[in-house]
Amino acid sequence: MIYLDYQATTPLAPEALDAMLPWLAGPDAPGYANPHSPHRAGRAAAAAVEVARAHVAALLPPGGRVIFTSGATEALNIALAGSGARALAVSAIEHAAVLDTARALDPDLCVLPVSADGRVAPDVAIPYGTGLVAVMQVNNEIGTIQPITQLAARARAMGALFVCDAVQGAGKLVAPDGADMVAISAHKLHGPKGIGALWVRDGVALKPLIHGGGQEGGLRSGTLSPALCAGFGAAAALCKSRWTSDGEHVERLWTKARALFPDWMLNGSADERWHGNLSLRRPGLDVGRLLSECRNIAFSAGSACASGSGRPSHVLRALGLSDRDSKSTIRIGFGRYTREEELEQAAAVLNAAAQAQGV
Repeated sequence: MIYLDYQATTPLAPEALDAMLPWLAGPDAPGYANPHSPHRAGRAAAAAVEVARAHVAALLPPGGRVIFTSGATEALNIALAGSGARALAVSAIEHAAVLDTARALDPDLCVLPVSADGRVAPDVAIPYGTGLVAVMQVNNEIGTIQPITQLAARARAMGALFVCDAVQGAGKLVAPDGADMVAISAHKLHGPKGIGALWVRDGVALKPLIHGGGQEGGLRSGTLSPALCAGFGAAAALCKSRWTSDGEHVERLWTKARALFPDWMLNGSADERWHGNLSLRRPGLDVGRLLSECRNIAFSAGSACASGSGRPSHVLRALGLSDRDSKSTIRIGFGRYTREEELEQAAAVLNAAAQAQGV
């Protein structure tokens, strides 16, 4: 299997697994202790959680706190619902974790449009009285990078909070500048599934969605998993130490991939995007058939969250593409552990299968 679905999830880093294993130990070792318990084993587990928190915080802006959650979806729900804001404005290409939550909170939600290249204009119209603006750093389907600094500054000037879904950019791009809250997920940066984080700027008050033991500063009750935290922390630290080499590797893969798919059209900006994402369409392509015939390659029809629904992508629709074009789109994602020869092999198979369809 050639894995080319890095936007859906990334392979677990061996270093992250190694960091997790001691905290998954059986009854003959102290690693299974509850990090909220006051005894020595509990304090050791709590210390491991705080080490991990510091590593995750290093990927995020200064001047805030990191709250561990079950993932970015929970983090975004805390940010939007916990803020108490009711007049919301979000971009048209947000992940469902933002769009669906925002719609539930504000029936009169303002949806900010994007250009044909998949970007929100820095001067986009934001209604007077908006209490919260949410725009993602990097889109999960088409990889476009948004002008977060300018948009956050505008939100701040009008007295609104700014929330940024940084799931696809965390550990790869500089942290969003000017945001009040930032959500990230461990499994998108080579950490384990089941854990994410919400960074909250100092001075921003939130109400909890989950009540109980008062963990995570009273904002997110529930027993933390030292193993998941340790894996998240190790993955975050590895992103920092491999920042340059990972970036250079992705650029090499991007250059090669663009040459390997000459007969496909690129969705979204070619320049203002994360180059580990390749969203391509080929008019008339039957993507369902392509997925079936290329079973030894892991790639996606649009986003992993929506690819099984049969619904056209709301992201591609927002770019102005027809439903027919949307349904002829595939998404290829690559990164740290992708080898160039794997990309070459996958391209040969995908191109041959597409050509066999006569498109």
